[in-house]
Amino acid sequence: MRRKRLRRAMIRRGINLWPPFFFTGIRVVRASEDWREVDVALRLRWFNRNAVGVHFGGSLFAMTDPFLMLMFMDNLGHDYVVWDQAATIEFVAPGRGTVHARFRLSQAEIDSVREAAAGGAPVRPEFTVEVVADDGSVVARVRKTIYVRKRRDRA
Repeated sequence: MRRKRLRRAMIRRGINLWPPFFFTGIRVVRASEDWREVDVALRLRWFNRNAVGVHFGGSLFAMTDPFLMLMFMDNLGHDYVVWDQAATIEFVAPGRGTVHARFRLSQAEIDSVREAAAGGAPVRPEFTVEVVADDGSVVARVRKTIYVRKRRDRA
């Protein structure tokens, strides 16, 4: 268990240094010990603004990209193949200042996916994550589809 906690801590810290996040200013500000809760923030800076001075849409999209997949990978374990399969973004309002995305994965959601994938068929759970401003207003809504399948036995 100690080894798994150490690996989780390395991922949490290391992801902030991952070039697509580091060079856009995306930061993991909190990740729970069990990797079921992750909070991400993005401050508006000169290098991540678009032509009209608000958050670049690609940065808003990127800040929501890997987390649900990583959370499922960690919580389901090595017996499952987990991929991001699809995502769409709806821009609701201009993003000014710092924006946040919160990812939450309940034990019931994990159990439901595990049960649905038990027979070997792929499962494609869908999630919606909102990117919100400091005042709580919605800036963007991202819909993610995760692909999960139980690994086939290797002979």
